[in-house]
Parts: sequence; structure tokens; C-alpha cells
Amino acid sequence: MEQKEIAIFGPSKRFLSGVSYYTIRLSNALSEFFKVKAVLFRRMLPKRLFPGWKRVGEELTKLEFNGNVKVYEILDWYNPISWLKAYRIARKCDAVIFEWWTSSVAHMYLAIALLNRKGIPIILEFHEVVDPLENAILPIRLYSRVMGKLIRSFASHYVAHSEADRDTISKIYKIPKEKISVIPHGLYDHYERVENAKAILGIKENFVILFFGLIRPYKGLRYLIDAFEALPEEIAENSRLLIVGEVWEDRESLRLAMSSRRREKITIVNRYVPDSEVSLYFSASDVLVLPYTRASQSGVAHIGMHFGIPIIATEVGGLRESLSEYSGSIFVDANAGSIAEALGRVYSERRKFEAPERLKWKNIAEEWIKVIEDRIAEKNKA
Repeated sequence: MEQKEIAIFGPSKRFLSGVSYYTIRLSNALSEFFKVKAVLFRRMLPKRLFPGWKRVGEELTKLEFNGNVKVYEILDWYNPISWLKAYRIARKCDAVIFEWWTSSVAHMYLAIALLNRKGIPIILEFHEVVDPLENAILPIRLYSRVMGKLIRSFASHYVAHSEADRDTISKIYKIPKEKISVIPHGLYDHYERVENAKAILGIKENFVILFFGLIRPYKGLRYLIDAFEALPEEIAENSRLLIVGEVWEDRESLRLAMSSRRREKITIVNRYVPDSEVSLYFSASDVLVLPYTRASQSGVAHIGMHFGIPIIATEVGGLRESLSEYSGSIFVDANAGSIAEALGRVYSERRKFEAPERLKWKNIAEEWIKVIEDRIAEKNKA
């Protein structure tokens, strides 16, 4: 029986983000079962409008699509010819997956959906329900709402990463729950462990606390900084706080870290780090803290689970659900006292943990197979 063919639309490594990694990993996982075409955004928006524009195009990861995936890095935000080329690739497929995380790609998705006269099933996968930066700017918020509604009207089905996101998506966008499947986010297990990572980084402290990822207000870094200052002296003396990530809107948290009374115990790496350094920082760390005030999912959590370190996380959005099967999870409220208490517990009992089997990509692929094949069967019946 001939393999069915699918197209996955997502960002290329040029605008590297967690969704770029996800697009590669999902494409590779599904290529064991389908013929996969990865149709990628070469230019998603004017470069200078991207908060991390200085790193655009840098080679920050060695992660690649495997040889079974046909890669087309062709989509440009300003070029309708590239949208037509992308559709011509997709129209020969049995199903299409649109990765959704930002409205900056909305007009391209809409153009392809409008061209889809053959009625190829379109599955819209939500990585963000509502982007907080876009939601804060009135013109972009209005554009996002209008374009998002139009694109959702063309989708045959939707995928969320948690029941919490499914509920939110259904409520906000008036989508029947039965049209939304929940498939968890797979592990980012392509990172290698580094021996003697603390020594390589010049860290003398025995207990390393990690905050990792883009620094934005909803990430709650300020609560972790306050919690670090609230640690008992006997713990703080033997601890180091690693803040690793590119500052976007949240310069206030950076200022708090710089002016902290324990500044000499805080290391700040204000940039988007390449994979080699990701491995180094996670290998050196004894606990990962996710003090978010809102979240759909966290790719950072899926790196932490791969490294087997304890994860202290707030109970917001889909975080509790995504971490519920990981025995190294500790859930807290988004305040300094709750986080400091959890850090004390981890400090007293150092352990490594196993990542949940369900989050391995072969199992994620099996859940996707059912969603895709059901959509194809629905089209064939119509």
C-alpha cells in the first residue's frame, strides 16, 4: 500500500525558536509513517520587527530534517509567488498541518487555505492560544483576531497540547471540543549530556538553579529572583542562579537581577544560546524553575525532563498537565515564598528522574497518525 503524503508548514531555522525545533522533530517522527514535505518560512516578517533580529540566520543548532523529509524553505511574508509555490507543493498531499504560534504568518496561511479548492484536510496545531505581545498592541490584536478567525474557518481539525489548552481554545474561538484533539508536546531529547559541566562553566557552587528561555513578563522571572534572595543563608552560600535567555520585553526582571543583594551569586547570559551551550547549562543545573504566570506549554520543560532534573513549575495553563507524568515535578504558586520553599526541598534531596515514555516522539507520532488518517477518511467519505 502506497504511503500517504502530508505537508507540515512551520518556521525554518533562520528564525530559530522552539516551534522550529518542534517542526523538525514532528516531521522526522511522522516520516517513518508518511511521505513528509516540510514547507518552511524563509522570511516570516520584516527582520527588524523580530525582537531577536540580530541572531536571524545564525547557525545555532545542528538539528536537521532526516533524509526521508523533503524540505522546501520557500515562504516569504511579502511574496505571493512563494505562497503559490507552497500551495502547489501541498496540493499533491493527503493532509496539511499548519503550525500556529504567531499571527505574522496568518496572511500566508490564509492564501494557501483559499487556494485549497481540492478540500485537502487542514489541521491547525496551536502552540499559543493568544500571544501576549500581540494581544497587548491594539492594531495587531485586531488583525490577529480577524485573520485567525478566517484561517480557523478553513481547518478540518485542530490539535492542542493539553486539555487546559483545549478548553481555552474551545471557549475563546467557539470551536466544538470534539474537533480538537489533545496530543502532548514531545521531548526535546536531541541534546547531549556534558560531563563536568559545572567545572567547564567555572561554577564553584554545588547547587545550580536554572531559568532558561526568552525573558518575557509572563515568564515570572521576578518571582524567582525574589525567591533566590529569600533562601536561607546556608543554602544561598552554596547556590548559583543561572539566568540564560534573550531579553525581549522584560527588562525590569533583568534590572532586578543586576541589582540583587545576591548579585555575585547570579550569572546572566542575555542572548539566544546555541545547542552546544543548552546542553552545557542543563547538564550543570540541579533544578529548573518555570515561574510562569501564564503558559500554553513549555518547550523548556521538555528539555528539563530529558535531562532528568527536578522541575519547579507554577500551575498555569497546560504546565501541570504536561508535567504531571514526570515524577521530578514540583508545583508551586507564582510567588517568591512558594518557590523558595520548593528550592529548599530540592536542595535537601538531590535526585535524577526518568522522562515519561508517552512523550517520546514515536508515541507522539502514533497519536498524530490517528488524527491524520481520520481526517483523510472524513474527506473520502464526503
